[in-house]
Amino acid sequence: MWETGRDKKERSVLVAVDIKGRDSWTAEDSSRELGELASSSGARVVGGIICRRAEPTPSYFIGKGKAEEIARLALSLDADAVIFNEDLSSTQQRNLEEIIDVKTIDRTQLILDIFAQRAKSMEGKIQVELAQLGYLLPRLTGKGIILSRLGGGIGTRGPGEKKLEVDRRRIRERIGRLKKDLQDLSQRRQSLREHRRRGALATVAVIGYTNAGKSTLINRLTDARQSVRDSLFSTLDSVARRFTLPGKQKVLFSDTVGFLHRLPHHLIEAFKATLEEVKEADILLHILDISSACVYEQNEAVYEVLKELEADKKPMVVALNKLDLVEDQFRVKRYLKDFKNSVAISALKGINIEQLLEQLSLRLDDLMAEIEVSIPQAQMHLLSLIYREGEVFKKEYRKGKIYLQARVPHKIKAKVEHHLQKNI
Repeated sequence: MWETGRDKKERSVLVAVDIKGRDSWTAEDSSRELGELASSSGARVVGGIICRRAEPTPSYFIGKGKAEEIARLALSLDADAVIFNEDLSSTQQRNLEEIIDVKTIDRTQLILDIFAQRAKSMEGKIQVELAQLGYLLPRLTGKGIILSRLGGGIGTRGPGEKKLEVDRRRIRERIGRLKKDLQDLSQRRQSLREHRRRGALATVAVIGYTNAGKSTLINRLTDARQSVRDSLFSTLDSVARRFTLPGKQKVLFSDTVGFLHRLPHHLIEAFKATLEEVKEADILLHILDISSACVYEQNEAVYEVLKELEADKKPMVVALNKLDLVEDQFRVKRYLKDFKNSVAISALKGINIEQLLEQLSLRLDDLMAEIEVSIPQAQMHLLSLIYREGEVFKKEYRKGKIYLQARVPHKIKAKVEHHLQKNI
């Protein structure tokens, strides 16, 4: 089951801890996902073990005997690291490393490592560093951690100040600066959203579990040219692209960071600026990987994040993606029945994409309105706006004005009526 060949990648042993009654994920499913996360980070998985417990222990999270068993396994496999599928306290992590005698990593550390590799934009890098420091700050122990790369240096320590307190102060100062930088970037993002609102573009936030195929679909529909690979969190930096649906609605597709089962809260906090796109969207396009054995669990994980963002009540279309990888058509029919407003597609192969767009058009119909207006020749910009953002049914020239019957977004209707009323 496990790779054993020696190469430059860190050889890692996985530890999946199954806490009785905590959630619907099985230990095997958690272990499988942990392996995908480890591979995405660049590690080579050489072995694994499952621990079943009624509850965690304060000292080791697992029992001491099980920790010693993991130590023997890591030694026999010449492992460089042991990776837990749980978040460990600094005490638990330190105690485990003393027994296992190799680097011990918890789930959040692993996710942060992947995020650090994937972030390309300035905003993405700031968000990742903010999440890393938020994770690190409460975990500083009496050993102290030198963080000279975060600033400071000779002359920065007060008389008698301990190294650990210096480290804490540096981290807090860095967090403050990063939050300020992120706030500035968030204001720019908000300005862009306001500009879009003035242009009356309907926004579609593309959401889904990590590696469900969001970037593949964005690339299929637009010229986004997002990086695509079969790994978790292959892209972190969001993109936004204009698109015209079959009903001639002009929309803006915005990609978002992938969601994850038990996505750590401070990661959501750090990425709130990016995830605001979800909260502000007119409609959500949820990409669900139906080739996964954990379809329902992944769907539930997405909804948990949406609840935290207060976006779980938004109108939604569900794209049941990777249809090309599912041979059992009865499964597909069951998913179509279980998930409302859903279409089975393959973003990679281009299967049923037109049906998906039609479903989006139907859901966006609620955002459209009929309009009958007479536009003076002095306000031809309104005519251009209606043609650009809506669908014109009838056009006549009447006494120096242009009479139109059209279907436009509610926002455009309000804008046109406001301009015409102002110039009466």
